[in-house]
Amino acid sequence: MSRIDVIMPQMGESIAEGTVSKWLKKVGETVKRDEPLLEISTDKVDAEIPAPAAGVLVEIKVQEGQTVEVQTVVAIIDSEAIAGAIPAAKTDLPKAAGPKPDAAPKAPPATPAPDHAPAPKPAPKADTPKAAAGTMEERLQSRSTPLVRKIAAEHDVDIANIEGTGYAGRVTKQDILAFIDGGGAKVPAVRGSTAPAAPVPFGGRSSGAVLHPEVAPWPGDSVEPMSKMRKLTADHMIMSRRTSAHVTSFYEIDFTKIAGLRHQKKKEYEGRGARLTYMAFITKVIADNLRKHRVLNASVSGDNIIYRKSINIGIAVALDWGLIVPVIRGVDELSVLGIAKTMHDLADRARAKKLAPDEVQQGTFTITNPGVFGSYIGTPIINQPQVAILGVGAIEKRPKVITLDDGQDVIAIRTMSMFSIAYDHRIVDGADADRFMADVKRDLEAFPEGAL
Repeated sequence: MSRIDVIMPQMGESIAEGTVSKWLKKVGETVKRDEPLLEISTDKVDAEIPAPAAGVLVEIKVQEGQTVEVQTVVAIIDSEAIAGAIPAAKTDLPKAAGPKPDAAPKAPPATPAPDHAPAPKPAPKADTPKAAAGTMEERLQSRSTPLVRKIAAEHDVDIANIEGTGYAGRVTKQDILAFIDGGGAKVPAVRGSTAPAAPVPFGGRSSGAVLHPEVAPWPGDSVEPMSKMRKLTADHMIMSRRTSAHVTSFYEIDFTKIAGLRHQKKKEYEGRGARLTYMAFITKVIADNLRKHRVLNASVSGDNIIYRKSINIGIAVALDWGLIVPVIRGVDELSVLGIAKTMHDLADRARAKKLAPDEVQQGTFTITNPGVFGSYIGTPIINQPQVAILGVGAIEKRPKVITLDDGQDVIAIRTMSMFSIAYDHRIVDGADADRFMADVKRDLEAFPEGAL
């Protein structure tokens, strides 16, 4: 057999694991090179993974719904096999793929050594080569990320006393933060101690990175588990609220001039392969002003502020199965036409699960558009590790008092919208956010026709 391994890909530099959502091929079926083979889900993206080579899928090693580390072999393709020639035994998914935290075999009960037997040798110390080659669970747990170890050291926490939710019990950042928030850091942990586990608030379960309260169903209710994407979104939103000091300001924006420009240029843009939406104008103006207001394009790292050189704007896209935020990179260097084309392409591929992993990475600012569903305005949650997010309300005609050149006030029909800017008050002051939004308002209301 000419064996080709299918591995769980690296879905961005911050992603350590992925979940197999769905197998698109069965064992014994022929696959073509680059043909979609399976769907995977991470906390950043849902994506289809193509076959690395043509051949026959001879073995599936990871079941649907199972989470494994990147670089794990999830399936095997035989590039020389003939479809239908695979033994029947191979057509079933394995009952378990990969080790589980509680699946390590227990040692058999000790038996008394005969009188002439030598005394048992003491167990090797943790820093000896033999100990380093322990079980996969031990190796993975000891390989917690530097960030997790740093947090543990700062809070005097022993990682060994934390129940990890990562692959093979690996302790993740969310695990240690939940442990600390639950009071686990109030008493310094001692390796090998019998100290009780961190308390679980509101009756939540200790198995997740974020502990959600449980509610009893009533007769007639239906109970369905969260999808992988929904669970990760829920955890990420709770983490963001816990991390950033959220403050929200609101601004009324007059889109009457842009509405006229959009009406004039809409057909021309369609002929050039782009949909000229209000979001293209908004994104262009936001990008131009992020260059001038650097603190809105920053991140908090410990006691430091990272001012991002790149301006990469994420545009939230609502999917039937959840929410995803594709990122337009280098937006300040694009024209309105370039932004419109890129936005349309990313949204379409997000709905078709065709996004590449790096297309949801390294955003520096996010725009969400609840107004597309008719919402007057919303108060969005910051997309970590960013420090601001813009909410766009419905853009529609409304009565508005305006002042004419002669000073007379009249009521006119104008195309209006409400914007909300949620920002992290740890580093963004109200004056910073207000100056930024004042410039955004000015530039949108006086958008130059020459910019199209």
